[in-house]
Amino acid sequence: MKVFNGIQEALVLALMLVSMLVIFYVNIDWTYKIGIAVIVLTIIFLATLAAALLRQQRETKQTQA
Repeated sequence: MKVFNGIQEALVLALMLVSMLVIFYVNIDWTYKIGIAVIVLTIIFLATLAAALLRQQRETKQTQA
């Protein structure tokens, strides 16, 4: 089952790429790097959850109609 459309996939991939660059190549304290990783993973999880719920809601509306 496909969860994201093309734009959402591109935004999630860009977010992952930027976070990996920050985590591995920016010279900041480890606590900030861990915080950035947690925030990025939370955003990706919530975006996936929201997209899946919206798709499920659309499907149930189509089956009822």
